[in-house]
Amino acid sequence: MKDLTLGQIVFAFLVDHLQVAKGLRPSSIASYRDGLRLFLCFIAADAGVRITALPLSALTTERVLHFLHSLEDLRHNHIRTRNQRLAMLRTFFGYIGGRVPELLAVAEQVTRISAKRVAPPETYYLDRTEIETLFAGLPSEGDAAARDRTLLLFLYNTGARVQEVADLRVGHLALDGQRWVRLHGKGDKWRTCPLWKETAEHLRLLIERRKGVPCPEDAVFCSSRGTALTRFGLYKIVRRHAARLDATPGRRGRRVTPHVFRHTAAVHLLEAGVEVNVIRGWLGHVSLGTTNRYAEISLRTKAAALDTCTSPVRTPEGGARKQPWHTDAALMAWLDAL
Repeated sequence: MKDLTLGQIVFAFLVDHLQVAKGLRPSSIASYRDGLRLFLCFIAADAGVRITALPLSALTTERVLHFLHSLEDLRHNHIRTRNQRLAMLRTFFGYIGGRVPELLAVAEQVTRISAKRVAPPETYYLDRTEIETLFAGLPSEGDAAARDRTLLLFLYNTGARVQEVADLRVGHLALDGQRWVRLHGKGDKWRTCPLWKETAEHLRLLIERRKGVPCPEDAVFCSSRGTALTRFGLYKIVRRHAARLDATPGRRGRRVTPHVFRHTAAVHLLEAGVEVNVIRGWLGHVSLGTTNRYAEISLRTKAAALDTCTSPVRTPEGGARKQPWHTDAALMAWLDAL
C-alpha cells in the first residue's frame, strides 16, 4: 500500500472525517481549516521547507508546543483561542493516529497536552427595558424596516444562532395553527421552537411582500437584491440597530451582537419560570451544564430566590427582628446574679 502524504490526510480529514463522518456544519469545518492552515504554515517555516514538501515526520510534539506558544507570544491570541486551537489539533492528531500507525505515539502525546485554565467569558444579555427600548427605536418606514424588525423579533423569540438564521428557509416555518420553526443547528441536528403569534405574523407579512409565489427553498431573510443574507450580513443589521445601546451607562464595552439575543432569550425564559431542560432543548445545547450557566447570571432569578428566604434582620411578618438575647440588659443581669 502506498504511503499517505500529508496533503491526502488533511484533505480526507476536512472532507471525509469532519463533513461526512462527524456531520459538522460548514462554519465549523472552516474553523478547523483556518486553524490547520496556521499550524501547517508554522510547521513549514520552522522546518525550513515549502508547505507542499512538508513530510509527516515534521509533525512532532515539540513543534505543536512551539506553535501553541507562538499563538500567545507572537500573535497575542487570548488563552481561549489557544485552547480552541489545541482542541482542533487533538482532533486532527487523533485522526492521524488512526491512519498512520507510525505517528500514533506523537498523536497520544498531543492529545495529552493540557488546556490552560481561564475564567469563562462573561455572558451579556439585554434586560427587558433594553429590549423594549431597542424595538421602540426601530425604523417603521423603508424597504428594509419590516425585514429588520422581523429579524430582531425572531432572534429574541427563538434564541437561534446566526448561522441557523442564515440557513432558514420558508419550508422550515409553520405559521398557521400551532406556530413553530425548525432550525438546523450544530452537529447537523434539527430542533423545533415555538413562535409567538406576533413573530409568526411578521414572518408571514415579510414573505407575502415578495413577488411571485414563495418556494419552500427560498431564504426567509434576504438582501435588497433578493439573495439570502449571510451570517455577516445578519451581524451588520443587528449591529446597526443595536449600536445605540452600546453607549448606555453600565454597558460600556459590551457590544450587542446576534449572540447576545441568544443569551437574552435564555435568561428571559429562565426568569419566566421555564424549566432548564426545556431551555436546553429550545437552544439546542448538548450539555445541560451549558444551559445552567444562565441561572448564575440572572439577577432577577436570584432576587426571586432571596424573597423566598427570611431576612436575618426581619421577621416573616415584615416587622423588626427580636433583640438578640445577649443584648437584653435585664436577661444579662439575671444571668450574672446566678
